[in-house]
Amino acid sequence: MILKNFGYFLKEALISLSRNRVLSLATVTTMAVCIFFLGVAVLLTVNAGNFMNQLESDIEIIAYLDDPLTDEELKDVETDIQSTAGVQEVTFVSKEEALQRLQEKFSQEDYDLQQTLGKNPLPNSFEIKALNPQEVAQVAQAIGDIPGIYKVNYGQGLVEKLFQVTKWVRILSMVFMVILALGAIFLIATTIRLAVFSRRKEIYLMKLIGATDWFIRWPFFIEGIMMGLIGALIAIGLLAGGYTSLINSAQTALFFIPLVSQQNFLVQVYMGLVAVGAVLGIIGTYISLNRFLNV
Repeated sequence: MILKNFGYFLKEALISLSRNRVLSLATVTTMAVCIFFLGVAVLLTVNAGNFMNQLESDIEIIAYLDDPLTDEELKDVETDIQSTAGVQEVTFVSKEEALQRLQEKFSQEDYDLQQTLGKNPLPNSFEIKALNPQEVAQVAQAIGDIPGIYKVNYGQGLVEKLFQVTKWVRILSMVFMVILALGAIFLIATTIRLAVFSRRKEIYLMKLIGATDWFIRWPFFIEGIMMGLIGALIAIGLLAGGYTSLINSAQTALFFIPLVSQQNFLVQVYMGLVAVGAVLGIIGTYISLNRFLNV
């Protein structure tokens, strides 16, 4: 029946859009605003997650070595670290390299550490990356038990607080997105209900002459989908322009924030918003129609 009467349904939807220009414009505007802020929420959530992942990936374990150790003992320690469960990468840092790194921090002050200290007090060490940053404490504890290592540091206390922050940022981002989606459905359903209300007599008349609920619904569904798609395209245009400007600004003023800029990902987000627009149009129409079909 749908395919057979699709031309009629489409014609009725177009006539309704033309006849109710003000309400149609209000609905499209409401959808565009809701989808725009939903898109903003998605990009904020993704970028917050990306930023949190980068912070976590920067966490490393530093294992300070006993001094002195022979080359063979150093190799044994490195092998033991590499064989520890949860270890991803191991890098040896000699005491000379450690002093050079420290010297570079004082490069602008023309301060010669080697001359001041005389003897290099820094130990040899290994820098270790964990496969899962969330397990860095367990990995550090296991590495600390390896013979030849006298101290392990991974930012104890600070790391645990960082994980708590990243956890709550992810949770709050998802909650914010869900609340925004529910709010969008409510606003769109309310706006569409006004449009349906203006045609309630037409709906009642169609019911009285024997039209089925679905025969009445389909023109409204198509109308809702069309308004949803138009609203989504407007929202995507605004979102794409604003986000592109933000990416360009981030390359200079906000270089320390790693914004997601992969075109494939952004296209997926925008296509998803188009689908959301159509779905919101259907949901809003369905909710609004039920009241008037129960006659």
